[in-house]
Amino acid sequence: MGFLANFFAQMGNMGVEVFDLPWVQGVVGFFYKLGWALYAVSLVVCAFECGVEYSSGRGNVKRAAVNALKGFMAVSLFTTVPVRLYALSVSLQGTLAYGITGAGTSIGSVGEEIVNEFTTADGLADALSNAHFGLGVLTSPIMFLFCIILMAYAVIKVFFANLKRGGILLIQIAVGSLYMFSISRGYLDPFTQWMKQVIGLCLTAFLQSTILVAGLMAFRDHALLGLGLMLSATEVPRIAGAFGLDTSTKANIMSAIYTAQTAVNTTKTIIAAAK
Repeated sequence: MGFLANFFAQMGNMGVEVFDLPWVQGVVGFFYKLGWALYAVSLVVCAFECGVEYSSGRGNVKRAAVNALKGFMAVSLFTTVPVRLYALSVSLQGTLAYGITGAGTSIGSVGEEIVNEFTTADGLADALSNAHFGLGVLTSPIMFLFCIILMAYAVIKVFFANLKRGGILLIQIAVGSLYMFSISRGYLDPFTQWMKQVIGLCLTAFLQSTILVAGLMAFRDHALLGLGLMLSATEVPRIAGAFGLDTSTKANIMSAIYTAQTAVNTTKTIIAAAK
C-alpha cells in the first residue's frame, strides 16, 4: 500500500515537473505575453466603450477602473496560480497517502516481501487464505479473479488520469490567456468558469488518488467495500462536473474561441472607426 501511495504521489509530481521543462516554460511564456497583449487591447476597447457611454450619460468610470484592476490581477496570475495550486494539491495528497499507509519502505524491500509471500504459498487457495495480501475474506478463486480485475481497472484508470493531468493544466493555461480580453470589459463569467475548471482539476488530483489508496487499505478487511471505494475514485471528475467544477476542456475551448473572435471583430471595428 505504501508503494502504491508513493507511486501515485510521484505520478502527480510528474505533472508538476512538466512545467520545469524549458520548452513548456517557453509555451507558457508565449501565452503569458499573449494575455498581456489582449489585456492592453481590452483597455483601449474599454476606454472607447466608456467614452461612448459617458457621452450619452450612462458611463461609469469607477466600474471601468475596477474591471481594469481585475483584469490586471488576472493577467498577472493566470500562469502561476494554477501551477502552484496543482503542486499544493499533489503535495497534500502525497502527505495524506503516506499518513494513511505508513509509507517508508523502499521499492526493493516491498518487492522482496511480495516474492517471499508468493514462494511460500502452495497455490491460489493458499494465497486466498493468506492475510498478508488482504484476501482472506474472499471465499472462491472466481471471486478472487473478479476482484483483481476490478482493482486493475480502477488503478489503471486513475493512473492514466494522473498521467494526462499536467497536459490538461497546460491547455487550460493556454486557453485562459484568451479570456484576458473580456475581463476589463466586465465579462467575468467565462473567466469564472475557467477558474472553476482549474479548481476542479486540482480537487480531482487530490481526491482520486486519496480515495484509491483508502480503498486499497479497506480491501484488506472488507473486500467489496474496498472495491467500491476504488471504483468511486474513477467517478470524481463526473461528480465534480455536476457541481460546476467540470475538468474537461471542450466547453472551455469553445468559449475561449468565441472570446478571441469577439476580440478580433471589436479591434477591426475600432480601427475602421479611427480611419
